[in-house]
Amino acid sequence: MGNDHDTSDNTYGNREDAEDSPEEGENSSIGLFQKYLKDRSIFKNREVLRHSYRPHILPHRKEQMDTIASILAPSIRNETPSNILIYGKTGTGKTASVRYVGAELEKACGSVGVECNVVHLNCEIIDTQYRVFAQIATLLEDGEGRSSDRPRSNIPMTGWPTDQVYTELKNLIEAIGGVHIVVLDEIDKLVKKSGDETLYNLSRINSELKKAKVCIVGISNDLLFTSYLDHRVLSSLSEEEIVFPPYNAPQLVDILQQRADYAFNEGVLDENVIPLCAALAAQEHGDARRALDLLRVSGELTERKNAEIVTEKHVREARNKIEADSLIECVKTLPTQSKAVLYAMLLFPEMDKQVFTSGEVVQVYRDVALALDLDVLTHRRITDLISELDMLGVIKARLVSRGRYGRTKEMWFGARTKKILETLQQEDRFTDERLNQIDISRFKTLFR
Repeated sequence: MGNDHDTSDNTYGNREDAEDSPEEGENSSIGLFQKYLKDRSIFKNREVLRHSYRPHILPHRKEQMDTIASILAPSIRNETPSNILIYGKTGTGKTASVRYVGAELEKACGSVGVECNVVHLNCEIIDTQYRVFAQIATLLEDGEGRSSDRPRSNIPMTGWPTDQVYTELKNLIEAIGGVHIVVLDEIDKLVKKSGDETLYNLSRINSELKKAKVCIVGISNDLLFTSYLDHRVLSSLSEEEIVFPPYNAPQLVDILQQRADYAFNEGVLDENVIPLCAALAAQEHGDARRALDLLRVSGELTERKNAEIVTEKHVREARNKIEADSLIECVKTLPTQSKAVLYAMLLFPEMDKQVFTSGEVVQVYRDVALALDLDVLTHRRITDLISELDMLGVIKARLVSRGRYGRTKEMWFGARTKKILETLQQEDRFTDERLNQIDISRFKTLFR
């Protein structure tokens, strides 16, 4: 009995030592994460730095929000507002502003007894006419704050003819009554994928309604997407147009400071961190999302290193990490034809040609497409794909004048050519032996 008692005391007496041993820690259910359970000194609430966070105040967007509000204000009197097209580069506050105005509009209409619903669709995901109609119905039936006894359509996500889905959606809207604001975020993706029939049907729905009204708000990063629209759709859809300008560096400082006050514990940010994040993002089209990502990742890198202060060094490390991660993900998700155009561009550094023109890319692309058994695209379509690669940041480009020979686009890569090629070659298609048979020397002579 005495021996048992001694063993028990010894076990409990040395428990602290046992917890410190690597072997015991690895077997413990929380050993691996033990150090992360301690109070962290960097973040107070990192979610404030996420794109999905909705601040109560949107700095430097009052003018745009006031304009949107003035256009949608007839909803309060149960009248049909004008349709709106909103343009602006990524990270200029378009979506956040529309969501904020929409939430305020619903509250204002509710206070005077007018039925008003603002439904928000991301057309990068909801990109077919059927899915758009079905999603609008779902959000009108079951969206946040909707009552359970509201009329229902029971449209399935697949299986019905599109005209039946449209009829059911129209009947649902009529049964609910009031004003319905349909926000189509990234509307250009819907048009490019499915054409403009969805917009045509939505823009004419008011002529078939008696007790309800529908307003369309389109949001796009592409200022030229309206060139894809039929003139009938364009005239009805773009009744009002609003352009969101990029943020400049001082404006980005204000945005970051507002978020940082809630996101970080006091005293953990070096005084140069926020100005540097703002300056780097201002160089890239004034993208507030990019600025927020830089600030958040800088904090996360600091935390992982068990450092106490976020410094400029962490910001620069964060920029490199974000650029590498986003570039790889972007290249992976490109359509096959875009990858073929990109592969053609990657052959130019092998020709010792660091800057190349769109016309030269078209010639090399044709050999790449034939080697990969792809349909050869037209010159116009190839230049469209080149512009998309430029917009995504995969390549750098500029328009140059050739005098009486017109203008051409010159392109070049940044410092990550090798990483782009490695990402492409993860696909079997781009390790095909036929690609190695492309005669680079012929092009080298041709483009001399």
